[in-house]
Amino acid sequence: MNVKKLIKSFGYALEGIWASFKQQNMRIHLTSALIVVVAGLLTGLSTVEWLIIILMIALVIGAEMINSSIESVVDLASPTFHPLAKQAKDIAAGAVLIFAITSVVIGLIIFVPKWF
Repeated sequence: MNVKKLIKSFGYALEGIWASFKQQNMRIHLTSALIVVVAGLLTGLSTVEWLIIILMIALVIGAEMINSSIESVVDLASPTFHPLAKQAKDIAAGAVLIFAITSVVIGLIIFVPKWF
């Protein structure tokens, strides 16, 4: 194993994470995640509930990062409008929406019984 290559690959990954923070939708997801974490701390979630919340946050953020990378590649490959480019971007955005809606539903299932 080449340690220098490994360290460089972690550096590239961190650059990608940092670049994703500049995206408006990522900032919305991160703000939502922060609100959920604060709510979880105030609510007193169980270990299993925390695991589910953390997993959902990671899935939404990861999906948003994949969506952003797909959008970048599509924009590079197809700088002018093309129906397939639009379809690829729409499908990727739709995947993020499905994860986000699912995370809201799971959040409601976890939080609502504790609050009411």
